[in-house]
Amino acid sequence: MNTAKTFMLMAALTALLMIGGQAMGGQQGMVIALLLALGLNFFAYWNSDKMALAMNGAREVSPGEAPELHAMVASLSSRAGLPKPKVYIIENPTPNAFATGRNPDHAAVAVTTGIMRILNQEELEGVIAHELGHIKNRDILIGSIAAVMAGAISYLATMAQWAMIFGGGRDDEDGGNPLVAIVMMIVAPIAASLIQMAISRSREYIADATGAEICGRPKALASALNKLSNANQQHPMDVNPASAQMYIVNPLKGSTIANLFSTHPPMDERIRRLLSM
Repeated sequence: MNTAKTFMLMAALTALLMIGGQAMGGQQGMVIALLLALGLNFFAYWNSDKMALAMNGAREVSPGEAPELHAMVASLSSRAGLPKPKVYIIENPTPNAFATGRNPDHAAVAVTTGIMRILNQEELEGVIAHELGHIKNRDILIGSIAAVMAGAISYLATMAQWAMIFGGGRDDEDGGNPLVAIVMMIVAPIAASLIQMAISRSREYIADATGAEICGRPKALASALNKLSNANQQHPMDVNPASAQMYIVNPLKGSTIANLFSTHPPMDERIRRLLSM
């Protein structure tokens, strides 16, 4: 069900991009929107992992530096039928983790130093299995494309805004309708962000289920999520909001209103689903 929902949301994001381009610039605007999305997606496909690791201060560690962590990743990767990803550590006392990489052959798992202090072995296995679930389901690629397309829509709206300021808002056969364009400038970026967040939430549910199957301990993963959620609420991480969606739990402390734009599903629901497995 969540997989079908993801495809529907991705289709909606694509349609929004095309409609936005049409409304803001007619046929020419739609072509520009499509080319912009293709170009940005190509860039994201090849560079999103490097950018994510660098942005979060992750450092690759060898088996000699972190033998137990490497052994755990290798064992769980074997169970999942995946190549062993590279292993990174982030020097941060707040417990959290994320995975990145364009495909299973070019993947990486990053954990904070704090997560290895607060979780027991079974709980940490659950977290690593969750991240391997993202890799197995190619969620990183899906999330990167969704983020890029949402960014393209916002960029297109900004371009249209400046074009109307300096161009006066033409309404002819080659351009879009000025009134529709104004509405799209306001609505499209908000709608794109909401769709992107919904895609991220759907993929988290799937990664939880896949991770529980890989490690064979849904309760251990549920326990880990509970600990990580509480720790991140008490001591939020200082990370770029653009990378928050990658982490297993939201590293940023948000208000109730902000939950509408949250990249993560409600923690109570994630735990409930795991305990019911």
